[in-house]
Amino acid sequence: MASIFSRIAAGEIPSYKVAEDDRHFAFLDISPVHPGHVLVIPKKEVDYIFDLTDEEYTSLMLFAKRVANAIKKAIPCKKVGVTVIGLDVPHTHVHLVPMNTGADMNFCAPKLTLPDEEMRKIATKISTCFE
Repeated sequence: MASIFSRIAAGEIPSYKVAEDDRHFAFLDISPVHPGHVLVIPKKEVDYIFDLTDEEYTSLMLFAKRVANAIKKAIPCKKVGVTVIGLDVPHTHVHLVPMNTGADMNFCAPKLTLPDEEMRKIATKISTCFE
């Protein structure tokens, strides 16, 4: 059975897409730790990031870098933090979080719930900056 992330990338489940190419998909986390929190996935479903081939891993991280650059342009922040946790969904995913302090990357803190309109605006801003 396909993971929820595979279903999102396939368009079966709605998302706030910010970027896509033939092998990768990036969308806003619906329970962000900070506004502008994006998940970047390979479209090929692989549970553990280090099970990707070297080429797949490199390609994913280069795509994530492009998304991070778009986040940095779209969301006021000092840096874009990156982490790979991957315990909740059995599909490799890279978290990109705009941050001004280390606390912005606290995944143990309560997650945010942002209104649909705000999520759409954030996704559009990041998508517009994606190159």
